[in-house]
Amino acid sequence: MALEYWVEFFDDLQNVRGRSQNTVLAYRRDLELFDEFYSQDKNISKIYNFLKDKKLSPRSQARVISSIRSYFKFLESKGKEIPELRELRPPKVKTALPKAITFDEFNKLLDAARVNCPYKTSRNQITLLMLFGLGCRVTELINMNLQDYNLTESWLCITGKGGKQRLIPLTDKLNEELEKYLVHSRKQIIRDKTDSILINDRGRRPSRVDIWRWLAQWSKKAGFENPISPHQFRHGCATALLEGGADLRAIQTLLGHSSIQTTQIYTSVSSKHLREEVDEHHPLSKL
Repeated sequence: MALEYWVEFFDDLQNVRGRSQNTVLAYRRDLELFDEFYSQDKNISKIYNFLKDKKLSPRSQARVISSIRSYFKFLESKGKEIPELRELRPPKVKTALPKAITFDEFNKLLDAARVNCPYKTSRNQITLLMLFGLGCRVTELINMNLQDYNLTESWLCITGKGGKQRLIPLTDKLNEELEKYLVHSRKQIIRDKTDSILINDRGRRPSRVDIWRWLAQWSKKAGFENPISPHQFRHGCATALLEGGADLRAIQTLLGHSSIQTTQIYTSVSSKHLREEVDEHHPLSKL
């Protein structure tokens, strides 16, 4: 790799800033694209056309530009002069409203998750309950350990991006079902020694691929046209809480957002739902 301070930059990302492995890999892919561009053309203003030619979506282009800017800022911290930093601006990306899973869809998935083995059925259903009840990311879900769970006080400690931890209170139903799964089902499907709360079909800690594969299977069985993604549970949890009257700051804490601006997108979702309710039920909409 021809880029300066390549090793130092990624060491800083992982060991100083505490970025997750997936985030570090995303930075690496982005900067490999930049290295490919820079080996052909030193005019940074042409990178936008380069990324378009690579058939990247506007959101992906914005992420690449953001990664390059982070790298440039790191170079400046090392005493380098980087005039290109001032020229590089991320393209405007239209923020799409997140598609949230509905409670009806959740119930259909919960029923579709039933299999012949009662222990695996319990594992499948607690996976869905935690995704919807905690609003956690898929990486946070697969990394949950036994010591993160407090049955008596009904909370889970979740480790999010950058190693930041947050305590999430559990509803009585989720706490009850999680206890039943841990007492009766987990020990029946575990093979290797692991502290993981969830156990895959091989008796080990599940991977991200396992979760996506399970959801695809259950979505197909439930009759959905497209698989439900893990992030739709996160959106569904936040949207349901907001529409139920939860404070935006509380939702921010629950989801582990570092900025309230990230959480505020759910106010748009809630407003859209309100408009639909008004259109359907207000007498003036029938004129």
